[in-house]
Formats: sequence, C-alpha cells, structure tokens
Amino acid sequence: MHSNTDRADGDDGAAGGLSEAVPRVFARPLPRPTRRQLVARGRRIARVVARRFGLLALRQARYVRRGPLPVSALGPALRRSFEDLGGTFMKFGQLVASAPGLFGEELADEFRACLDTGPAVPFAEVQASVERDLGMALEDAFARFDAEPVGRASIAVVHRAVLHDGRDVAVKVLRPGIDAVVATDLDLLQPMLELVARQTGDQTAGSLLQMVDGFREQIGEELDLRNEARAMTHFRRLLAEVDLPVMAVPEVHHELSGPNVLTMEFFDGVPIDDLAAAADYGFDPAPLVEQVVRGFLLMTVRWGAFHGDVHAGNLLLLPDGRMGILDWGIVGRLDHGTHRFVVRLFEAVLGDETAWDDVAAHLVRTYGAAMRDALGLDDEQLVVFIRGVIEPVLLRPFGEVSLADIVMAPQTQLAKARGARTHSWRLRDVLGRLAAQRRLRRAAEAGGGVSSDFDRGTFLLGKQLMYFERYGKMFLSDRPLLSDPDFLHSLLAGVRGRA
Repeated sequence: MHSNTDRADGDDGAAGGLSEAVPRVFARPLPRPTRRQLVARGRRIARVVARRFGLLALRQARYVRRGPLPVSALGPALRRSFEDLGGTFMKFGQLVASAPGLFGEELADEFRACLDTGPAVPFAEVQASVERDLGMALEDAFARFDAEPVGRASIAVVHRAVLHDGRDVAVKVLRPGIDAVVATDLDLLQPMLELVARQTGDQTAGSLLQMVDGFREQIGEELDLRNEARAMTHFRRLLAEVDLPVMAVPEVHHELSGPNVLTMEFFDGVPIDDLAAAADYGFDPAPLVEQVVRGFLLMTVRWGAFHGDVHAGNLLLLPDGRMGILDWGIVGRLDHGTHRFVVRLFEAVLGDETAWDDVAAHLVRTYGAAMRDALGLDDEQLVVFIRGVIEPVLLRPFGEVSLADIVMAPQTQLAKARGARTHSWRLRDVLGRLAAQRRLRRAAEAGGGVSSDFDRGTFLLGKQLMYFERYGKMFLSDRPLLSDPDFLHSLLAGVRGRA
C-alpha cells in the first residue's frame, strides 16, 4: 500500500508489468460494522422486504399451483426495495438494468431507474462536505452551485456548477456515511451468498457472490475520489495518443477536488440507450458504440486496464457527436497472469490453435484439476468445451449472442456429465444438478481459484461484456464483438514482446 501523501494530480507512479501505465490506487479502508449496526441494517432490510413483498407473498399462496408470479408483479417490488435500501443494493440494481441477456428484458427495463436514481442528500450536507474537502467557502470555489443534483447514483450525488471563469462543471460528492452503509451491507450479504453458493453450487448465486467479493475490493477505491481523478486524467492522456476521436473523458479540475469531492468538465448529453433522445441529435449512435468497443479492447489488450462499469448511465451521447465516458470510479486492473490469459484468449479466437491449449491449462492451474474432473472432461475435451463456449460469443453477430448461455454452460455440462436433465424440474433431476453444482463449486474453492485475482479480473471483464451485449443488440446486431480482426491483430502484435 502506498502512502496517501502522494499527489493526486494525475501522477502515474505505477508498479511495472503489462499494466505499468495504470495509476496507483489509494483505497480507503472500510469501517468494521458494530453488532448494533448490523442488527439495525438487518431490521431495515427485513422491514423493506416485508413492506414491498408482503402482499405478493399472499398472492403467491394463491398461485402455488399455477407457477411463480410473473416478472411484471415481482419486478416493481424488487426495484423499489433496492431503491429504498440504496448503497450496495443500487449497485446490484445497475447490473440488472444493464444485463437483459442475463436477467431478461422485462426485469432489466424495470431496473433502468437504478442507473441514476438514489436517495436525496440534504444540500446542507453536500455544501459542508465540499467546503471541508476544498478548505474554502462554496462561493469562493464556484460562481454558481445548483442546489438540486443532476445525478443521484449509488454512492455519490452530482451537482452542476459554474467556475469563476465561466466554465460549466459537474461536482461529484460522496454520500455522507456511505462507507458505513456499504460495509454493513457487505457483511450481511457475503455470508448469506457464500452459504447459498456452497450448498447449492448455483451459478447465479456464485456470480452474485463474485460481485460482492469484487465490490468489497473495489469500493475502497471508489470511496476516495482522488483515485477517479487520477484515472480520468490518465485515460484522457491515453486517448489523446490513439485514433479514437469520438471518445471523450471529462477534464478534471484537481485544484477543486479531494477525497470526497470531484470537480470535472460538465458533459450535457443523453444515455446511450435513450433512443428517442438520441434520435433528436440526428446522428447514428452505431459508429460511436463501435469506437467504445474498440477503445475497450485497446485498453484491455495493450494496458491490461479498462473502465470497470460501462453501464448505460456512464455512456453519454453528446450533441457534438462524441461519446462521453463517465464514472471512472471502478477501473479493472489485470495482474500479469490474467492479462497474459486474455491476450492468449484473443489470439486463440483469431486463429492461433496452440493458444486454446494455453487457455485451458491456465484455467486448470487456477481452479485445479478437480474442476475439470467435475465437468467429466479430459484435457482435450476441456479445450473443445471452452472453445465452444467462448468462440461464438466473440465471433458471432451481437444479435445471435447470449451471454446467459456462457454463464449457464458449466451447469449444463455438469448436468450432462452426471446424467441429469438440464431443464427438467423432476425432483431427481433437480437434486442431481444441485449435487453436481456443489461438487464443482467445492472443487474450484479447493483449487484456490475462487476469489483469486484471476477470478475477480475475469468476472469484471465478463460484467462489461454483459453491458456490451445490450448495446450490441441495440445498434450492432449484425456485427460481432471482434468485427475488426486486423485492429486486434495489430494490438496483439504490440503486446507479444512484453507478455
């Protein structure tokens, strides 16, 4: 851990390796919740769930012979519960909203409000936080500071302001006490999800557990806005060095920023998935989405780093035809081994047959040979299985891709290996699938891969692909993720000498 006395003006100061250009991170440690806080938050969650789902539970009793309640009934109650609880729950809501391929279109649409909605923060608290961080009165720092926020996200609010030189800025301010709320939520959620994942092996529970685990790692970074300021300055500089003219990152005003406050250039645009508003601009969003995908691949392959939260609320179509990339609070940073794995994976998809063996071998080393055995596959069959799962996602048009199939692929293979019917709800088949899933989960845990740097890094990458799947289906349904193999070949050629 580096000292927090290092300056926050965009200094890179990174430690070597393939990701040597990525700025250092100064994570704010989460507080340890007291028993009283855990009990109070647990009661709060219980009251919200009871209020939002009480009547639905009674309805479900009537529907017991007709099947589960429809999403149209469950979705609003679940979304309102998340909004009531805020903090970590809103983070989950953002994932649901941006991944219809995994959660379904109807539920994703219901959760759209979670992308930029959260509880209000009294303006007096916002002003006190800004003045405390900047060491000056609000009127000395800004010529105008709007009392009503233009954005209310999960851990911060954003207010529009004007500098004394007339420039419009956005001022991001952490929610007071959000670190205690998040720490308490994580301490309540993690053991529950660990129990469900371990006892059932369910892939969805495992994915949610990965998200909680990754969020615990990342939230300390998000809770010190100097990290986001460094990342934005750094990636603005990188974009100036490459041919991606329509991608824009706001300029940071470091002299008006601190641990709890981030002042940046104001981008006035509309979310990428707001088709009606985008149509008013009179230009085609598809080329912009292509450049965002290209930029994401460039960052990931060349630098082993990428924007770690590309949901629609963070991608703004600007009136001048650019795409504004906001909220750099989460930046994925791949360790050397994971970066090398990603490079070999892309090389495999582009035709290097030997790379598939390397990809499979890396997975076995990470999660243990027992993981392969639990799937009922030998080394050659494992290579074929991995290739069959990954290759179509990267090479088929977005309109034909389903990342939900990737998420469910291990469970499908497990059921096949154990002779259980994948989609059957007969008790025997359900119990057989659960037993196989538990075996796979425990094998992966015993192998040391669960919650490893590789596990976290690839999960965060996969989460971004869920977001891109949505944009791809909206704007690029006839084109694959790797629509420009020559571009990717050139990136890989530049990395091979350093890998």
